[in-house]
Amino acid sequence: MEYACRALAQLAKYHDGRTLTRLEDLAQREAVSANFLVQILNDLRRSGLVESRRGKAGGYLLARRADQISLRQVVEAVDPSLLQCSVTRDGDSGAAVRLAWEQVSHSLQNSLGQITLDQLATKQGDPMFYI
Repeated sequence: MEYACRALAQLAKYHDGRTLTRLEDLAQREAVSANFLVQILNDLRRSGLVESRRGKAGGYLLARRADQISLRQVVEAVDPSLLQCSVTRDGDSGAAVRLAWEQVSHSLQNSLGQITLDQLATKQGDPMFYI
């Protein structure tokens, strides 16, 4: 999940709808193995979050604007099991425990839905200048 978010944040930083980012550049900027990253990017491509072009001038770019892609969509593309509540209703306490975990799951889904890639792409460490 982390690497998917990092790769997408990089693509969002340079997103203009046309410019491709090479796999090697993404891997280098985020200190991730290119072989590992390509697997993640394939999941994101199959989910319609990124587009890819093959060849010498190939690479990756966001399929739509960064403010239109939420972290929830990223989770759904890479590891949808994180959004599912797998707690059973078994036993005397099962129903109450399941209800609690369903509420946690719902809160997580809502929170992830409110965070978009453009928020990840802003440079948090940049100095602020006050006039």
